[in-house]
Amino acid sequence: MKSLMPLAAVLVLAACNDPGFRGVPEVRAARANEVAACQLVSNISMEPGVYGPVLAEQGLRYARNKVMETARQDGANTVVFEQVEPGSDVYLVRAQAYRC
Repeated sequence: MKSLMPLAAVLVLAACNDPGFRGVPEVRAARANEVAACQLVSNISMEPGVYGPVLAEQGLRYARNKVMETARQDGANTVVFEQVEPGSDVYLVRAQAYRC
């Protein structure tokens, strides 16, 4: 049991540094009408890792944060996520990344 403690600590620290969990403060989410004067950098999509009534919201949040991290790596500072119908299941998160 003692030998697993250092491994557990490393895993916890790794999760804290994962942008999917902590967010990406350098990139903001915007609406399509807010980026008219911005330059399109990339189109990004990602599948949420988990689905279902219990974990779907966390999976969606994680995927959105990972999309924002990819946008940051591409040189963008603003992301416009594709609109989805409220209450519908999301199997693919799509977004356009902009530099504003």
